[in-house]
Amino acid sequence: MMPNGKIMLEFYEERVLSMDFTVYLAGQIHDDWRLDLKEKAKERGLSLQFVGPQEDHERSDMIGEQILGEQPGKLYRDEAASAINNFRSEVLMNKADFVIALFGENYKQWNTAMDAATAIAWKKPTIIIRPPSLIHPLKELSNKANVTVETTDQALDVISYLFE
Repeated sequence: MMPNGKIMLEFYEERVLSMDFTVYLAGQIHDDWRLDLKEKAKERGLSLQFVGPQEDHERSDMIGEQILGEQPGKLYRDEAASAINNFRSEVLMNKADFVIALFGENYKQWNTAMDAATAIAWKKPTIIIRPPSLIHPLKELSNKANVTVETTDQALDVISYLFE
């Protein structure tokens, strides 16, 4: 026997409201934008887990030598660190349900662009956050993303819509 529409709707609403999502936070690691976004998500009661790149810049730069030992020069040190950091990013991004990529104005955004392009190529739902000054430089990437916004609050509004 099929349950009536009201019971199905209640079941559906309960499932949607109890969903958990894992979010990969791509973007520069030089300020506290991730902490700010996480706090705002918690205040909204969103059931989200966050993953992303290593946020300790020195640890990220030195991880190759910390694991593999001293390297014979800067190029090899960077290559060793990049391999391990890329491994981390790939594993965590694969586990994520979607990606938020924040482009700011103060730092070079190569890693953010790489992570956003990777997410899009892997068909990971992607939200790009970028200021108005980066509309033109990011136009192609924004066009490929699912959603492009200007603030973390707008990104959280998009995510909140998942729970309605």
